[in-house]
Amino acid sequence: MSNRILLWLTTLFLAIVAASLLWPYFTQVNIPNVNMSSFGAGTVRARVTDIIEEGEIDLGGTQQRYQIARVELLEGEYQGILMEMDYGKRQVLSSTVYLQTGDTILVTVGSRPDGVLSVYFVDFVRSSSLLWLTAIFVVVILIISRWKGLRSLLSMAFSLLVIIGYIIPHILAGEDPLWVSIAGSVILLGVTLYLTYGWNLKTHAAVVSMIFVLLITGMLAGLFVVFARLTGSGDENALFLLQMLDAQINLRGLLLGGMIIGALGVLDDLVTTQASAVFELHRANKALGFRGLFRSAMRIGQDHVAATVNTLVLAYAGASLPMLLMFSLGRGNLGFLVNYEFVAEEIVRTLVGSLGLVTAVPLATATAILFALRADSLAPPHPSPISQ
Repeated sequence: MSNRILLWLTTLFLAIVAASLLWPYFTQVNIPNVNMSSFGAGTVRARVTDIIEEGEIDLGGTQQRYQIARVELLEGEYQGILMEMDYGKRQVLSSTVYLQTGDTILVTVGSRPDGVLSVYFVDFVRSSSLLWLTAIFVVVILIISRWKGLRSLLSMAFSLLVIIGYIIPHILAGEDPLWVSIAGSVILLGVTLYLTYGWNLKTHAAVVSMIFVLLITGMLAGLFVVFARLTGSGDENALFLLQMLDAQINLRGLLLGGMIIGALGVLDDLVTTQASAVFELHRANKALGFRGLFRSAMRIGQDHVAATVNTLVLAYAGASLPMLLMFSLGRGNLGFLVNYEFVAEEIVRTLVGSLGLVTAVPLATATAILFALRADSLAPPHPSPISQ
């Protein structure tokens, strides 16, 4: 137990040292100013005090339910004022979510040309629900994984810090998104893997494997992005970003960086699991050499990569489900639709990520075996019975 606590404290100390060394790179970035209002500007919270009226209305051929509610403004210039607000009389709504007395919502307050104030529904306040979900997630992780769960939560927090504090600001400052994403991914992995799994040979093998796999995935992504003539403009958010910023952003590099970061989480799981399998197999049978360990570990890795690739495809398909529904509704020719950039980007993203996963299995297996066998050669010899 004392060795485990010492190992945990050493890993935490290394994480703090790494964060302190990297902090200047997080702070010394000049993000350009843009002429746009911040998200949430002019939006205030309000509470539904009463539902005054409910009924049915026809909006361009769509029959839907509407409500008129009395709301109390909870903040801002008009705090404490009661106002009437319609919900569903001007916009098409989901048929499953309606206002209830006591709901806290987001609204905007505007003044009509005649000077009369009007309040407009923006969205529901979901922060309390999200906080409850986060708390449940943290408690379950700690109950199931205990100390390792705590380390994984710290690793997750550090990952968000790297993405928000390093990768995003440097890309907005005009640096190459591809190299920023690779550098951020290496920093992220180098700290989070050691923080989660400790300073040991298994983690060393996983980190070395991940660095090589990231470079291979980056090269594959760059090759097929050029081969497919993708420009990175398939996402309309990227075009909006380009219009708002004075600095010129490499949209193709942004696409490549997104592919690398998107595959990072799955690669982390695959490489770490493969390294663990190698060390457990070696511990169970010390007589297995490189070839025997490689065959046994690859059988595990083949099953894992088959399931992971399927998971990756389903994840992308789930995220693109509205787009797939639109294509099915339009009854278009799929052979024609795949030529559009926003479709081709998702195909390349999925297949490049899958290629990275397939490459990771033999590479991580071989690297972990070398570390495991090297550990035996460096271990002190056991004393013979005669010398005892």
